[in-house]
Amino acid sequence: MRLGLVSLIVDDYDEAIDFFVRAVGFDLVEDSPATTNDGRPKRWVVVRPPHAETGILLARADGTEQRAAVGEQFAGRVGLFLDVDDAEAFDAAYERMRAAGVEFVRPPRTEPYGRVAVWRDVSGNLWDLRSPG
Repeated sequence: MRLGLVSLIVDDYDEAIDFFVRAVGFDLVEDSPATTNDGRPKRWVVVRPPHAETGILLARADGTEQRAAVGEQFAGRVGLFLDVDDAEAFDAAYERMRAAGVEFVRPPRTEPYGRVAVWRDVSGNLWDLRSPG
């Protein structure tokens, strides 16, 4: 078994694609027309880090309950973790993402498990950028 996709509820497909591809550096894996269970149009949009197996399904909020969950999927906690290979890759990713306008809410720090910096995605969810040791 493996984890294939994780859903992330977003307000707008194109805004989320732009953020994850341009600012974070993910690849756009798929953007295909689809329909909701009751036949309304939607899109199947998947992004993922280069060379990664697990991707993120960008799911546009549909209805009041889902719109309320945008940016709150993890109740204000860090809920997603973007790992890089080493300290050099961490520094490069941090600087590239900052230059692209990604909001870091906590600066890089060293923890027993490695380097970490907390950032906010286009919808407001918190992520860790992490590297070992």
